[in-house]
Amino acid sequence: MNWLLVIIGSMVGAPLRYLTDRAVQLGHDTVFPWGTLVVNVMGSAILGLLTGAVAAGHASPHLQLLIGTGLCGGLTTYSTFSYETVRLTQTGAGFYAAVNVVASVAAGLGAAFVGVAFTQALWR
Repeated sequence: MNWLLVIIGSMVGAPLRYLTDRAVQLGHDTVFPWGTLVVNVMGSAILGLLTGAVAAGHASPHLQLLIGTGLCGGLTTYSTFSYETVRLTQTGAGFYAAVNVVASVAAGLGAAFVGVAFTQALWR
């Protein structure tokens, strides 16, 4: 049963990643990978909210598999982040590569911490 929850979540997360990435990137005329940054921060925020809800006893481990492992696993993409950062470096856009690394790590961790803090404050 658990594997089915992960598969269902992934079936939603992966296309959502692709469509969100394309929509965001089309709105920006730059080499900076805004689409990947957005999906990774969104996934981190969702996972932070879910982790806080599970820790507070307001979400089940099954929901954690469906949304956390499945949806967020399909939505977020460390491999694309890595590839795009390497490509920026190879094409001479080292500044954008550095900004991508710093912004992705800071915003991703920040979104996760805010999500957990929000659910902790909500269910105190």
